[in-house]
Amino acid sequence: MTYRICKCIELESGHLLSKHPGNCQFPHGHTRSVELVFRAETLDENDMIMDFKAIKAMMNDFLEQFDHALCMNTEDPHFSQLVEAYGQRIIPFEKEDPTSEVMARTIYEFAANALKQASEGMIPWPVRDSVILERVRVWETSSSWAEYGIS
Repeated sequence: MTYRICKCIELESGHLLSKHPGNCQFPHGHTRSVELVFRAETLDENDMIMDFKAIKAMMNDFLEQFDHALCMNTEDPHFSQLVEAYGQRIIPFEKEDPTSEVMARTIYEFAANALKQASEGMIPWPVRDSVILERVRVWETSSSWAEYGIS
């Protein structure tokens, strides 16, 4: 049997999809919910997979950059102009649209690396190296999500 935990983090995030033929090509925002699902075969000495505070410590600064920011494809014709106007509030996605699928993959890749660092003692809460990041799910609306992870 496997144990699983999920940490949900909400943020306000905007994007525009340069390749989209409809209204999504224009700047718009979402109240996003990011779910991070971790699993382990056993519990630690505190009867946990890991402390939820460890997840927050691993992910908070990274996810904070998306809050009240606009995610954009670096090949969008207005990218440079918006970076000049808004600086770090424009989040670049190198040659790809920041769809929910791409955002889920981006967050997963960061979280997997953060989990490895946490298991090496880089945060104040202990994380065992047997803990696995199973998936990241990004809710774009209350009825639509994209997910990236191991099968």
